[in-house]
Amino acid sequence: VHGPLLLLADEPTGNLDAVTGERILELLLTLHRQAGTTIVMVTHSQEVAARADRILVLDTGLIRELAR
Repeated sequence: VHGPLLLLADEPTGNLDAVTGERILELLLTLHRQAGTTIVMVTHSQEVAARADRILVLDTGLIRELAR
């Protein structure tokens, strides 16, 4: 697939060592910045989430946005 408008990423760094996880995260962020791809990423990592433009959480069955 070339130039996707949307990329869904379910725990893309979850089972990786720190160096490889960082490389994957950088690839995703570069894709977003350079190609304008929207990335919907699921993560349990607060460090990974902190690098996102927007953070939504599922809390007791409701989706809410975290304030920055």
